[in-house]
Amino acid sequence: MRSFHRGVRDGLPIGLGYFSVSIGFGLLAVSGGLTLLQAVLISMCNLTSAGQMAGVNVMFAGGTLVEMAVSQGVINLRYALMSLSLSQKLDDSMTLPHRLAWSFFNTDEIFAVASGQTGSVGRSYLYGLAVLPYLGWALGTLMGAAAGMVLPGPLRDGLGIAIYGMFLAIIVPPARAQRPIRLAVLLAIALRCALYYLPGLREISGGFAVVLSAVAVCTLCALKYPIREADT
Repeated sequence: MRSFHRGVRDGLPIGLGYFSVSIGFGLLAVSGGLTLLQAVLISMCNLTSAGQMAGVNVMFAGGTLVEMAVSQGVINLRYALMSLSLSQKLDDSMTLPHRLAWSFFNTDEIFAVASGQTGSVGRSYLYGLAVLPYLGWALGTLMGAAAGMVLPGPLRDGLGIAIYGMFLAIIVPPARAQRPIRLAVLLAIALRCALYYLPGLREISGGFAVVLSAVAVCTLCALKYPIREADT
């Protein structure tokens, strides 16, 4: 049985990564005209780097609520797929109210760590896993917003891509060790590049292209490398 403290320990690297990444969001929010309080509240009420970045850009451009809803729905649709996948590993302690509450914290990196656990996972571990990433995201936003008038633009832009390096650090070790994961990563890269560069396909929005790539690759790999019940 994985404990709350085990979850906190596993979430520490994610929390540290979120802290550095959310500094970039705080800088962006303040530079676009939001107050420090507004920037921090956005991060406390959301936990989605790409969604928040896109959301404040819609706000800065004077977009409508419909445009905001559509952009957020497309960008964050992948979380529904992750939740469906992770739901197969949850034990009996994750009743419906706990599933609804914890779904708020289901980010890419938290999902990767939780789904990588052997066997089922329960609410104590999952809540522990979410604590430091949530605090890191909120505190990083606070620090970035506070420093918004001090740090130069190039540094702010560099911090904005830090989340990709953090996610690579999560997927590279299992990809090196397991051929199916390695194949899934390479296929996903190839398909996403095709959706970005090929005429006719590059008109598909970035968020929806990510969803299409994930569904297609997961389906192919699930058919080629099915997981037996005894292996879960």
